[in-house]
Amino acid sequence: MNKTNVNHPDTLSAAITGSGGSGVVTAGQMLLKAVAAAGLFGLMTRSSGPQIRGGESAAMLRLGVKPVNNLDDKFDILLAFDWLNVTRFVDEIPLQPGSLIIRDPDAGEVPPELASDDIQVLDAPLKSLAKTIDGGRPNMIGLGILAKLLGLPEAALRQVAAEHLEKKGEKAVEATQACISLGHTQEWSELPISPLEPPHTPPVRWNISGNEASCMGAVRGGVRFVAAYPITPASEILEWLAPNLEKLGGSLLQAEDELASVNMIIGSSFGGVPSLTATSGPGLSLMMEGLGLAVTSETPLVVSNVMRGGPSTGIPTKSEQSDLNIALYGFHGDAPHLVLAATNIGDCAFTTQWAVYLSEVLQTVAIVLSDQSQGQARSIIEPPAEPKEAYQRLLAKSPEEENHYQRYALTEDCLSPMSIPGTEGCIYTADGLEHNERGTPSSMTEDHLLQLDKRRNKIDGFDYGEAWADLQGEGENCIITWGSSSGAAFEAAQRLSQAGVPTRALALRLLAPLQKQKQQNTLQGVSNAIVVEQNHGAQLYHYLNANQLLPPGTRSMAQPGPLPIRPGDVMAMMTQEADND
Repeated sequence: MNKTNVNHPDTLSAAITGSGGSGVVTAGQMLLKAVAAAGLFGLMTRSSGPQIRGGESAAMLRLGVKPVNNLDDKFDILLAFDWLNVTRFVDEIPLQPGSLIIRDPDAGEVPPELASDDIQVLDAPLKSLAKTIDGGRPNMIGLGILAKLLGLPEAALRQVAAEHLEKKGEKAVEATQACISLGHTQEWSELPISPLEPPHTPPVRWNISGNEASCMGAVRGGVRFVAAYPITPASEILEWLAPNLEKLGGSLLQAEDELASVNMIIGSSFGGVPSLTATSGPGLSLMMEGLGLAVTSETPLVVSNVMRGGPSTGIPTKSEQSDLNIALYGFHGDAPHLVLAATNIGDCAFTTQWAVYLSEVLQTVAIVLSDQSQGQARSIIEPPAEPKEAYQRLLAKSPEEENHYQRYALTEDCLSPMSIPGTEGCIYTADGLEHNERGTPSSMTEDHLLQLDKRRNKIDGFDYGEAWADLQGEGENCIITWGSSSGAAFEAAQRLSQAGVPTRALALRLLAPLQKQKQQNTLQGVSNAIVVEQNHGAQLYHYLNANQLLPPGTRSMAQPGPLPIRPGDVMAMMTQEADND
């Protein structure tokens, strides 16, 4: 039987489900590690029920011989350890005619919500087979079966088992390897799924989450102090940085709340140390007054905001791109600052590193937007690129003349040297009040206007190079997007072009300030465009439309979370618009 995903024979999608304690996530993590060991690419997202702890869970993976940045439209394989509350994941694990369900007969029949005459069912006695091995576990039997169907070599699974369970002792490793081998050696008269073909010589790949990649970008950029308050789905940033910053001579402090966090990093940055905080939507709301202080005092800092479903507590464990408006407009007064968004898991490293550089050189706030689907998902990727330019903060030196230092001097490029506390002759007042060039508080109209212009022009006039966006493809059709929706948009554009509908895709990385002339040049010749984003209010669409940066007739495809945007949905929207035109 041929592989079900005939349009994309170089990828396969698999989901693993089961109740709490069945080892769903462990199996998924080990499978992803085996993907890397075999030299393939992969992406794993996870989902859980509404319980605070425990309960049913699902691991969703897409594997391929090329980079994988998003889930596919449908899943080729569903491995179910049991059926407890599995219907909660029906919308998240869409199957298609020819998809395969692997089930343990002892767990009962396939639920009617998943059963279909077009769906293949493979009976695998996971529990019975596990009992034949001392210390055997059904999830490892299932892992071996799944790996065989996907085309992963047994050696890669055995290697992963040895590494994953090393701390549990030799007996646990041997039992797990035996289970994997037993599952992998199961025979069928005909493989129900056409497997992938791993390369003969596996290259070096990274196995990393978006949150971990953001951490990597932060330390590469020079961040050495972090203050933050734990919040889902950004807490892993703190967990990774806490031990690793110390190895680089830095430190992390868990603050009592988000207000304390932002004020701590303002103080640290004022002292000369590049600083960062990590949060999600509710925490970003609390930080706004402090961020305004950083803007007006021209103190550089970075906020990594890992978005989740909102408003209020919303859906903490699910993804949504709904914090764009607060990132752009949440400050009171006129407060120019930077807003950036990573386009995929690996790009979290590049974008965060670039944000640190930009924040430092422009002496302002940089908000980096990722989301739960990026932050907590894991991916097998090539080592991510680094920004071409490593910008640094402009520091003041002791002036030759007494009382000559002007912290907020009106220079040609609107950037004025920032002194480190203790620099002789460079004392100045740094607070939230408007000020003159020396930093002395002032309510004069002229001082206010000059400093407003200074803070705006230094950002608007900076040359951001070509990293402002990613562009793929060409044609009169265009998909405009940002953040985690980029993967689906790029794949949709590629599929459309292959089908004879020339389509380009533009993913914005720098959302503020908008690179208006560059975007206008990029969109020349576009007659049919859609803006794709995962929120209910079409936030990017309205933002670009207000700035007159969309081709006439551009339509919005705004889909709120928690379900991901899939390439097929984008294709349907684009072709519908093309037909209507």
